[in-house]
Amino acid sequence: MVQAQMQRATEVLQHQYGYDAFREGQSRIIEHVFSQKDALVVMPTGGGKSLCYQIPAVVLEGITLVVSPLISLMKDQVDAVRALGIAATYINSSLSRQEVYARFTAMMSGEYQMVYVAPERLHDPQFQAILQKKPLSLIAIDEAHCLSQWGHDFRPSYLAMAEWIKHHPHRPTVLALTATATPEVANDICDRLGIPVDNQYCTGFARENLTFKVVKGARKQTYIRQYVEARQSQAGIVYVSTRKEAEALYQFLSKYTRATLYHGGLSEDARRAHQEAFIYDQADVMIATNAFGMGIDKANVRYVLHANMPGTIEAYYQEAGRAGRDGEPSECVLLFQPQDVQTQRFFIEQRDTEDEQKKAHDFDKLQVMSRFCHTEQCLSQFMRSYFGEEDAPTCGRCSNCVREGEQVERTTEAQMVLSCIVRMKERFGKTVVAQVLTGSRNQKILTMNLHKLPTYGLMKDYGAKDVQAFIDFLAAEEYVGLTNDAYPTLRILPRGAAVLKKEETVFQYVDKAPAPVADEDPIFIALRAHRKALATEKGIPPYLIFSDKTLKEMSRLLPQTYEAFGEISGVGAQKLEQYGDSFLAVLNQFDAADTMKASEPPDTLQRPKKVQRANVEEIICHYQAGKSFTDIAEAVQVTAQTVVKHLIQAEKQGEITGLLARIDPEKQAKIMAASTKVESQYLKPIKEQLPETITYDEIRIVMALSETP
Repeated sequence: MVQAQMQRATEVLQHQYGYDAFREGQSRIIEHVFSQKDALVVMPTGGGKSLCYQIPAVVLEGITLVVSPLISLMKDQVDAVRALGIAATYINSSLSRQEVYARFTAMMSGEYQMVYVAPERLHDPQFQAILQKKPLSLIAIDEAHCLSQWGHDFRPSYLAMAEWIKHHPHRPTVLALTATATPEVANDICDRLGIPVDNQYCTGFARENLTFKVVKGARKQTYIRQYVEARQSQAGIVYVSTRKEAEALYQFLSKYTRATLYHGGLSEDARRAHQEAFIYDQADVMIATNAFGMGIDKANVRYVLHANMPGTIEAYYQEAGRAGRDGEPSECVLLFQPQDVQTQRFFIEQRDTEDEQKKAHDFDKLQVMSRFCHTEQCLSQFMRSYFGEEDAPTCGRCSNCVREGEQVERTTEAQMVLSCIVRMKERFGKTVVAQVLTGSRNQKILTMNLHKLPTYGLMKDYGAKDVQAFIDFLAAEEYVGLTNDAYPTLRILPRGAAVLKKEETVFQYVDKAPAPVADEDPIFIALRAHRKALATEKGIPPYLIFSDKTLKEMSRLLPQTYEAFGEISGVGAQKLEQYGDSFLAVLNQFDAADTMKASEPPDTLQRPKKVQRANVEEIICHYQAGKSFTDIAEAVQVTAQTVVKHLIQAEKQGEITGLLARIDPEKQAKIMAASTKVESQYLKPIKEQLPETITYDEIRIVMALSETP
């Protein structure tokens, strides 16, 4: 019976989907489902997870129930499978009572092969009554990582669903699917669903078409504008940390490109409209918080930029993985700033949980994410190793693999840092270690007699921030480790001990900037324009007609007949009948053309360099004499704002101390609370939340120095 079902599955794949063969792992998973065995599938975005339950839904008798947290996207998901000729519907809170009842009736009549629901729907008594009379053949649980408290997107509603499945009298086969699960998370999912641990299918985490890059120290708005302007014809997503940042970047980028916006503060109607503008190719760039993207079935996203570092590798892999779902070359760029780490630490501290074990676990994940931003290892290899792939090869594409810059030996500097950590008995974090190495006269350093250490001032030719960045690099390469709390302290790891013993040499690279992309193939441009016109006429997203990958194969093979067009991967029988003639009319206008490939040289890391010090001796002298900001400004003949900015920089460099202590603790608390409320570090929106007695200078100091551990 299973053999006959697999034969039917292959027919569905070829006839309805238009593909010649299954991708890696798909046939084994589908055969497992036909054998009525539960399974967990861990497969990267774009790897074809949905096909693992869509094809069984067509072949098996009865209903396949798809559980998904993505209520706002269910209609799009259902439209996509209907376009393939599969009888599907969704039932969620966006429907009226009459519409829900109508779909219940259709379920009872056997009209649907697939039904999409949110996990909460399983506790609806009327829905339960239907499932008693109309047993399920399969339950497919999408985004299954939401089941695990150790995952990056834990949802209590998923736990309740797991209990419902366990106690269901007619328990069907269960297929749990996710793109992001460490071995720890995968085992937790299996435990909660009662899936045997041996029934895990992991096809690997490699995304061969994605190029990963980490860029440090860039002026974000300028970099993003130039990057987007160089790719005006391409779809992309730019992720930011807060709603305020999303609004600000949207206002800025809208001057240069067709941009749209998505965050949790928008109304449901606005979110839906903006999402559709992006999916329907009416906007090229989506600027969004992490509220956007899960389940978005837009295959032709060519790049994902992160303007801020996410808090975990899982979150980054999932968000970056929304690029290139069609298998075409795409790019993922993370713009890193040191304050990103402090922002994520603040988010962890503010979470409403008293579970110290979970908090420590989150700090561990943050440290791994920070290491990713500083490592010189292959970025793809780093992530694959994190997800449990042993001996993952280098990708040969990421910004670390294809460096053309200079490799510089840093063994002496590394020994200075490591020796300083040892001399300080591994009791301090990178800020204090950097201050000692650069010879800071900070009062804390003097009071604790740290200026008497042999390592004091060994790196006085470097700025404190450059030394901190070098320590981040040493942590990323596992020469040093950090404790897993809000204010981590440094400790020597075995690799670092080997450097101190002169058994290992340390190297670091110099950076290089990227170049613009090349022009696109004119045939592909014509096909894409035709697809857009058809989609607009039909009122559907362009990807429901053909993917970019299918259009590029048309461009490359240039089919001139109906039969040849039907041989293109992704052209099934239904789409051949619907669209064959109109696309052939476009293709027949061309004889031959060469598809041009975009290429970009790599980014590389910058070596630590000496920072030019501002001439602020007079300001510091007046400050240490106890004068007010206003008095200092009058004496030096600058504005009070300039005085404050210089003093903030001086404290960050370790030249002064106690600046934050000049502000009443109650005021500090109010400022931080206001910043959290407006989800911004910009001064004006924070000031608007505060009493008149709190000045801009006080806000500036608190926001600048509260970031420093």
